[in-house]
Amino acid sequence: MLKFVLTVFLLELTPGPNMAYLAALSLARGRVAGLIATAGIALGLATHAVLVALGAGAAIQNYPALYESLRWAGIAYLLFLAWEGWQPVPETSSKGPLVPGSLFWRGFLSNVFNPKSILFFLSVVPGFIDPASTRSVTLQLAMLGTAAVAVASIVHSTIVIAADQSGRWIADNRMRSVIRRTLSAILALMAGWLAWVAVAG
Repeated sequence: MLKFVLTVFLLELTPGPNMAYLAALSLARGRVAGLIATAGIALGLATHAVLVALGAGAAIQNYPALYESLRWAGIAYLLFLAWEGWQPVPETSSKGPLVPGSLFWRGFLSNVFNPKSILFFLSVVPGFIDPASTRSVTLQLAMLGTAAVAVASIVHSTIVIAADQSGRWIADNRMRSVIRRTLSAILALMAGWLAWVAVAG
C-alpha cells in the first residue's frame, strides 16, 4: 500500500488538467472556490474507483492474462506521463469569474471525463493488486481506490492553498519546470521498478 500511495502522490504532483484548473481557479477566486472544486474532483475520482471495483475485480480474478495486460499498460502509462512531464510547461491563464454553485459540478465533470483518470484506475491500480492476498480482488480495488481519492484530495487541497497564498511562486514557469522534470524522473524510476517486479514475479 505504501508504494501505491507514493505512486499516487507523485502522479498527483505531476502538473495536469486538475492541477492547472485548481491553481488557476484559486488564484482567481480564492481558496474557498478551489476547495469546492476539489470536492467535485474527488467525487469524480470516487466514481471511477467504484466502477472499476465493481466491474474489473471479477474480470481480473478470472483472467490472469488480463491482469498482466493491465499491469504492463500501467507501466507504459507511467512512462508516458514521465515523458509528458518532461516537456516544457506551457503558459497558463487565469479563469474568468465562475458562479459559486457551479464550482462543485465543474470540478466533478472535469475529472469524471478525464481520460487520464479513467486510464489510471483501469491500468495502474490493478497493477498493485496482490494475487496471494487473503482479501478479494474487489476489496483490494476498493481499498486502493479509497487511498487514491484520499491522497489526491490532500494534494489538490494543498495546491489550492498554495495557489491562494503563493501565487507568484506557482506562476513561475522556471520553478514549475524544475519540479515537473524532477517528478517525471521519479515516475520513470517507479515504472522501472514495477516492470522489474512484473518480470521477477
